[in-house]
Formats: sequence, C-alpha cells, structure tokens
Amino acid sequence: MGEAYLTVAERAQADFEVKGSEFIGHVAPADSVEAAEAFVSEVREAHADATHNVPAYRVPTGDGDMLREWSSDDGEPTGSAGNPALNVLVQRDLRNVVAVVTRYYGGVNLGVGGLARAYARGVSDAVTAAGVVEEQPHERFVATVDYDDSGTVRGILESAGVEFDATYETRASFEVRVPVEDGPGLRDRLRSATGGRVELS
Repeated sequence: MGEAYLTVAERAQADFEVKGSEFIGHVAPADSVEAAEAFVSEVREAHADATHNVPAYRVPTGDGDMLREWSSDDGEPTGSAGNPALNVLVQRDLRNVVAVVTRYYGGVNLGVGGLARAYARGVSDAVTAAGVVEEQPHERFVATVDYDDSGTVRGILESAGVEFDATYETRASFEVRVPVEDGPGLRDRLRSATGGRVELS
C-alpha cells in the first residue's frame, strides 16, 4: 500500500464534436468504489437528457492493493465505448480515478471504430485538462472525543498538516485523511495526548 501512484489532480471536463455528436469527457479523483459511483450518478443526473453517459473507473477495493476496473457501454454497441474509455486510464497508468463521457447524438452514426476513438478522446482530453499528479496512498479514520479533548485533537491534526472534517454534536468527531505510512504514528499521538480517551474507528 505504500507505493506512490498517478491520478488526476482535480475534477475537469473537456468537450468536442464529431460529425454533429457532442462529446463531454468528465474526470475526477476517487479513492473508493462508492466515491466513483457517486461521481457517475452526479454526471448522469446533470446530463439526464444525453443519449449516453459512459462510465469507467479504476479505484481501490479496500482489499490491499487490489484495483477494481469497471466500465459500461451504456447502450452503445458492445466494446465501442466503455472499454476504450477504460483503456485510456490503464495506458496512462492512472488509478483512484473515475471518468464519464457524455454523448449527445448528432444524427450521424459513427461506427464502432469512430465511437471507440471518440470515447477514448473524451477521457484523454479530460485527463489532460485535469492534470496528472503523483499521490501517496491515503487511509481514513474517525477520531471521536468529548468536548474537553476536542481542542487538543484539532491542534494535533492541524500541526500534522492532514486533511480532516470536524463535526460537533453530542461529542466532537474528526474524519481524518492521512497518508497510510503516517496513520499509525498519528493515532498514537492522539491516544497519548488524550490519555487514551479518544475513540478511533
């Protein structure tokens, strides 16, 4: 799990026309199947009037270094859309990434070869627009404490420079995203600073 990997830097999209059909490629970082599926649903809702919304993703399964690679032709001829979209992610060695290519049909059939090129270009152009970065594997955990300890926990998380979201309800909860190699040390710091009162999940 400790090895760096390539992914897209941010969400992005790119659009172009082929023989009257409008294609819009969308990409986003995603660190789980759930995050990838949520992005696919979001694009499908935003472009519910499109002829096709073709998804592809490569994301961790949560089982070690296993990757889930998935795509769908979404009604296009078999093999003409999903696989070409996914192949771009594979060839560029990207992971923790999701792509959707939206098509508004323009009245001219493109043939399987033309479709394959267009769907591949949709992903490729969107990846170029997003930019590619090298990332370290991250993990997530939740630290829950009583209010008396919340300032201590927030201070440690801020000094560690990790991403976190704080929720203050009956107790304070901090959802933390931390590089995998730094996770154990950070949890140890939280335990010792709170005298073991922090709940980690």
